[in-house]
Amino acid sequence: MSDVFIIALNGSPNKNGNTAFMLNTALATCREMGARTEMIHCQEALKGIRNKFCVNCEVPCSGKCGRGKPLETAFELLRQADGLLIGSPVYFGTVSAQLKAFWDKSRFLRNEKALLNVPGGAVAVGASRFGGQETTIRAIHDLMLVQGMLVLGDGYWEYDCGHQGAAAQRPAQTDDNGLQRTVILAKRLVEVARATRSIRTKTAR
Repeated sequence: MSDVFIIALNGSPNKNGNTAFMLNTALATCREMGARTEMIHCQEALKGIRNKFCVNCEVPCSGKCGRGKPLETAFELLRQADGLLIGSPVYFGTVSAQLKAFWDKSRFLRNEKALLNVPGGAVAVGASRFGGQETTIRAIHDLMLVQGMLVLGDGYWEYDCGHQGAAAQRPAQTDDNGLQRTVILAKRLVEVARATRSIRTKTAR
């Protein structure tokens, strides 16, 4: 029986692109370690939202803009997460608009402390070897830190202490180093998710 629930958040507009490939590779590793997994595609989750960009319509945020829509289902899954992998293609040196719009809508989860002490890792894919992957990963880490998450790098005891996260160059399928670091990150995420269960309060299990 699965003891931890790992969610991957795909910030790419492409459900079958390089970012999704990297995240699916990570989730396969998580399942091999006995975790339950799920993928959320940001662009799909934002369907039906009249204004896809947060306009700070209420303080505190109640999440009313997503009620009855795919976004509500996506956030309900996030409430249950024991670990979170966030992936994005590199757009002008940072995360995609889809990922940023999705995360901006999560303000009410911060009010609930729903992601507090949830470990998270970042995956970024660029068109070039030095195409902004590390700055994109850093931006993802910032998203996590504001939610009170535990930020992980791609280190694991049988490899090395790691770096910022998993960075790949397209086509991701042929980036052996990027794939190896993705597997390492996934292993670390499951390990830390299990080790930190006692410091998370999940009211929506």
